[in-house]
Formats: sequence, C-alpha cells, structure tokens
Amino acid sequence: MGFSSTVYNLVLRRTSTFTVAVLVSAFVFERGFDMVSEKIFDTVNRGKQWKDIKHKYEN
Repeated sequence: MGFSSTVYNLVLRRTSTFTVAVLVSAFVFERGFDMVSEKIFDTVNRGKQWKDIKHKYEN
C-alpha cells in the first residue's frame, strides 16, 4: 500500500474527515505564518518598538 492510498483511505474517503483535515491544516498554517511574520517584523524593527525602549520612559 503506497502513501497515496493511505492518504486516500484516511483523509479523502469521507467528506467529514476531509473537511476536518482542511480546517486543521488551515489553522496550523495560519499560526505558523503568523509566528514567522512576527519574528521577521521584530527582527527588522529591533530597537524601534515600545517593548525595546520602554525602560527609558518608565520610572
């Protein structure tokens, strides 16, 4: 039994499991994309954000 047969039998055979797989993969992709985007933004803007300079203004 090949990989494609296994995927078909576990995920694509029923509409309900396919729908759950799409929703879960969309959620995982969204979280991963958000984390990577935030890391890139923080790296590019290091030293310019409030979290980096608030110690200068707090008593």
